[in-house]
Amino acid sequence: MIVRDLKDLKNTDRDVHDAKWTSVRMLLADDGMGFSFHITTLEAGSEHTFHYKNHFESVYCISGKGSITDLASGETHQIHPGVMYALNLHDKHTLRAEEELVMACCFNPPVTGKEVHQADGSYAAAD
Repeated sequence: MIVRDLKDLKNTDRDVHDAKWTSVRMLLADDGMGFSFHITTLEAGSEHTFHYKNHFESVYCISGKGSITDLASGETHQIHPGVMYALNLHDKHTLRAEEELVMACCFNPPVTGKEVHQADGSYAAAD
């Protein structure tokens, strides 16, 4: 059994920061679960374009308000507590945080914790 407390992972190597977001990786590939689990916070007023070509991601909004735009269709969906979205087609998307967004995220395949976003908004394929 794996038991971890979010507050204990802050300011460790599992607490990853990038431009206007932070992600605490509560489960990573080396935990052997077949997915990774993150609590990600996006700063109010920030905008992020991602394209996880090598990963599937599902996201559940815990708190805050924002939107997600599917860049292929142009369709925009509102995000607020209780909303989940899944990038089942490796959808290129733009996230906008009107308020600070706190999101619970799962990635498959799991991330290792060492990934950085490439220029196209993706993570490299797992080895």
